[in-house]
Amino acid sequence: MRQINEAHVAVPGLAVVEVAAADDETAFAIQELLAARCAVAPADRTTRDPGEPGVRLRFFLDLHEDASA
Repeated sequence: MRQINEAHVAVPGLAVVEVAAADDETAFAIQELLAARCAVAPADRTTRDPGEPGVRLRFFLDLHEDASA
């Protein structure tokens, strides 16, 4: 995974969310759940660490933006 840089969390309300899950479907379900409540910059693929179980999904969240807008 890429490093989290200062721009990703420059002001309160911005967050980098990294989900560790057993499979892609679970990771994307978490992303969808959060996207229904606030604005996200969604990820389109998961990553796997060689030799490690499960997948990781990183996306960006902005609590200032309403998902319904």
